Amino acid sequence: MITVTDLEISFPDKKLFEDVNLIFTEGNCYGIIGANGAGKSTFLKVLSGEREANKGNVSFTKNARLSKLSQDHYAYEEYTVLDTVLSGDEKLYSIMKEKDAIYAKEDFTDEDGIKAAELEIEFAEMGGYEAESEASTILQGLGIDNSKLYMLMSDLTESDKIKVLLAQALFGKPDILLLDEPTNGIDLKAIYWLQEFLINFEGIVIVVSHDRYFLNEVCTMMVDIDFGKIQMFTGNYDFWYESSQLALKMAKDENKKKEDKVKELKEFIQRFSANKSKSKQATSRKKLLDKITLDDIKPSSRRYPFVGFSLSREAGNEILNFNNFNLYDEDKCLIKNLDLRVNKGDKIAFIGNEIAISKLFDYITDENNINDESFTWGQTITYQYFPKDNSEYFEGVDLNLIDWLRQYSKEKSESFIRGFLGKMLFSGDEVYKNSSVLSGGEKVRMMFSKMMVEPLNFIILDQPTNHLDLESIEAVNNGLIAYKGNMLFTSQDHQFVNSLANRIIEIFDDGSYRDESITYDQYIEKYITQ
Repeated sequence: MITVTDLEISFPDKKLFEDVNLIFTEGNCYGIIGANGAGKSTFLKVLSGEREANKGNVSFTKNARLSKLSQDHYAYEEYTVLDTVLSGDEKLYSIMKEKDAIYAKEDFTDEDGIKAAELEIEFAEMGGYEAESEASTILQGLGIDNSKLYMLMSDLTESDKIKVLLAQALFGKPDILLLDEPTNGIDLKAIYWLQEFLINFEGIVIVVSHDRYFLNEVCTMMVDIDFGKIQMFTGNYDFWYESSQLALKMAKDENKKKEDKVKELKEFIQRFSANKSKSKQATSRKKLLDKITLDDIKPSSRRYPFVGFSLSREAGNEILNFNNFNLYDEDKCLIKNLDLRVNKGDKIAFIGNEIAISKLFDYITDENNINDESFTWGQTITYQYFPKDNSEYFEGVDLNLIDWLRQYSKEKSESFIRGFLGKMLFSGDEVYKNSSVLSGGEKVRMMFSKMMVEPLNFIILDQPTNHLDLESIEAVNNGLIAYKGNMLFTSQDHQFVNSLANRIIEIFDDGSYRDESITYDQYIEKYITQ
């Protein structure tokens, strides 16, 4: 159990939250949510002891072992993969190293023998002789083969390093797990293995994530940082989101009879009470949900941008075709023999080799490649491209937001431009901010303003949810669901992909591909989780 009492965190120019009183209990997974800058990662640091609170305290059940996902991907460069994972249990790893050092002595004494025997007993009691097997099992679940156990971390790819650090956090059956964005940078199979691990984890899990599907699958409680407070709500992310929207609707409709509101609330709770995550706790969750009253649900203070795209014209029969298309990165073939016809209504999600996908999107939107006859755009098509790296649009550009967006608009009036900036939550004097100093999330919102300012009928998106908070992700997702044109896109957000795609193309590392006209969930069930 973790008990948070009268907690306050503040900086010289800002108070994040105060009067925080929470209890975290075993068997639950808690999702920490809040707008960017609300203090999610700071709260995790307070729980882990990395940061002191300005006021209040955090206490743990006696002898509880806490484990935290390391954010420093280069902290263990000189360690082997196996040692990195084993070091997740500091006490066990220390005993193991001390024991090995004694046995390595050339002048082994009787005292050394006695000490080694004591360490052997303690090591065995801690499950030390099963440690390497457990570490190997976790690593294999995350996609790290046994052949890499004795490789140095410095020799691994970035993706594999992240998986090893995740295995380090999970190793040794900790009582408390603190995970900050654990799905970032790992592949689908690893994500689904991790979901199952956390669903069956018996201790306390506290996680920060922008992946709504992941939060829905693993979380039994949401911890919302809002209004300078931290409050705990029963249910997963969708339950919290829908309930906050319901509360907002109720707040706007003060004349509605309370009896009708209570009926609506009960119907709403009934829909969400059967959340499949942690099914063994479904009965207790339903009891908790049934106890929720109107006073428990409050509207969020968060602001949601508006994303919407208008069609320039109806697309003709020819949209985009690839004929024996090959794509190279120097001598390496990234995509080979791609034969593909984009049909009306296709919203195609590309998954798999991210480098190949980004190169493909860059290539077909580069006007220098217009004479490449292995792919052709239809004459009726007007497209907009959202690249993964948008730095070229902002670096060295000394313009305020109005003038930046005016570059891409046929209509130049300030009132017209301000309308689109307002939809992206840039209002008042914010519109005079220099475009070169924007945060990552602000740049993404400006890129969507650029795409919205002119009608189009084809959209290409490369990781559009990167850098966005959950509110902006919801807005982008809803805007693209409503969009009637064609799309090619890639994203690591499961819910985003599943809600949009009616066709999946997976690019494999050898350049081959698979093309299926099914939903993302159907594709995963067919090929990933079988």
